[in-house]
Amino acid sequence: MVDRTGILSSVKKLLNVDLEDTAFDNDIILLINGEFMTLYQLGIGPKGGFSIDGYDKDWSDFTDNEQLIDTVKTYVYMRVRMIFDPPASSVVADQFNARIQELQWRLNVQAEQDEAEKEQGGDEG
Repeated sequence: MVDRTGILSSVKKLLNVDLEDTAFDNDIILLINGEFMTLYQLGIGPKGGFSIDGYDKDWSDFTDNEQLIDTVKTYVYMRVRMIFDPPASSVVADQFNARIQELQWRLNVQAEQDEAEKEQGGDEG
């Protein structure tokens, strides 16, 4: 199933920012794009990178890999949240950071597995 959820809309919703409130859109877009660059450096996402500039891009524009999409959404949200609206409690912040590190590790492992599968597939033809 293709995920047609808007990237900016879904991140704003998770951040508890009203969709009608556009005051923070540029800030949130900047943070989202920074995380897409991090994911690109981990080997996740489209070749050549990915960015958004408004409400027109969906998660399926970033990847159609259903195994990755929920992890990517969670990772992007949590990273943006830690900069845009960090938890007041240091305990909660530590939990967020631990989860971010775990997600980053899992995404990196997945990227390496995907690359290994491509290489194996390329040797057959």
